[in-house]
Amino acid sequence: MTAQPSATQVAHFTLTNGLEIVVIPDHRAPVVTHMVWYRNGAADDPPGKSGIAHFLEHLMFKGTEAHPKGEFSEFIAGIGGQENAFTGPDFTAYFQQVAKEHLKTCMEFEADRMTGLVLTDEIVAPERDVVLEERRMHCDTDPGAQLGEAVQATLYTHHPYGVPIIGWGHEIEGLEREDALAYYQRFYTPQNAVLVVAGDADPEETLRLAEATYGKVPARGGRPERLRPSEPPAVADRLVTVRNEKVQQPNWQRHYLVPSCRTAEPGESEALDVLGHLIGGGQTSLLYRELVIAEKLAVSAWAYYHGTALDRSRFIANATPAPGVALETLDKAFDRVLAKFLAEGVDEGALERAKTRLVADAVYARDSQSDLARWYGSSLALGQTIRDVEEWPARIDAVDADAVLDAARKWLVAKPAVTGHLLPLEAEAA
Repeated sequence: MTAQPSATQVAHFTLTNGLEIVVIPDHRAPVVTHMVWYRNGAADDPPGKSGIAHFLEHLMFKGTEAHPKGEFSEFIAGIGGQENAFTGPDFTAYFQQVAKEHLKTCMEFEADRMTGLVLTDEIVAPERDVVLEERRMHCDTDPGAQLGEAVQATLYTHHPYGVPIIGWGHEIEGLEREDALAYYQRFYTPQNAVLVVAGDADPEETLRLAEATYGKVPARGGRPERLRPSEPPAVADRLVTVRNEKVQQPNWQRHYLVPSCRTAEPGESEALDVLGHLIGGGQTSLLYRELVIAEKLAVSAWAYYHGTALDRSRFIANATPAPGVALETLDKAFDRVLAKFLAEGVDEGALERAKTRLVADAVYARDSQSDLARWYGSSLALGQTIRDVEEWPARIDAVDADAVLDAARKWLVAKPAVTGHLLPLEAEAA
């Protein structure tokens, strides 16, 4: 397989105030996706203030002196556009998808709330209650989410990736206006942001519009430093079990601590990508063939390498047991499948198909403005470059069987891991 070079002519600029700009032209429709990415996420929350990055994302919609609460959203709705925002462990992003003639107006709104956010206790307190209710609905009452949080906190005993993005409930309750403003003033600066415009946009015209809007935002010193403790080496396997009366379908999962695209040795992250696809990427993968089709121990099985992270990340395997199959059986079955994979080696045909699929997914992403904007924005927010993004298909194409097997032996075989069991309450007595 030969990786095809990108036909997209991506432009990259930096304003004098430090704001990075990426323009990804796509003239098939008169629409643009406008995204602002900040290089801060939940893992940058100060100790004892978990959830502040996500909370501030909510508060960013509460208005400024120039544009009161609701004006930005009403404008987007009025022109038939779309908007949203999201917080991850390593970045926070805000985006709008609108007809191209409204790009400058979106820039004006977004540049204004980069520095002009107005917060009062009357605004902050009700929104804190909204976040607490969101946590209760999606985390505290969902056994699967409870297991996910418990596994994550067990895998990361010291690094803030072990803290949920939404935050711990008791710490959210203590978040105040001053906490939000301090975090806002620290991270929401042009030198800490990446502007991505994908769609029917001319690079030079986009730069001119950005200079006229974002260029007016003054720089505030250097880019804020991310202060994160390192995760110590793990020495023990750990089992996390959640039992709950709401569980109707048990679940088995295993998480390994592995390098991310930012911490891996050259070629290692790409080998883990391919490994994840070979082992658990769909119904032709090894886990599915062995556990679901051949042994009939599971009704679903998959694996995934989460490489998009600033610090060390995760390799995850997951299976839903067939009726009557104990989760301890899946513990042993996964180890058996992994051992078989290493003993028999990598089938060259399967390797080529896995690489082709991974590269094809990247090519298909170019058909979506929002996917393209997210791909480039997240990469630059993590400290990667345009070249890193463009050369990823070629790096995947360069992965060989030895690299895949080496990655499996180095990071999965006999390495401390966290196994999660989700069970119905009645299974406690079994």
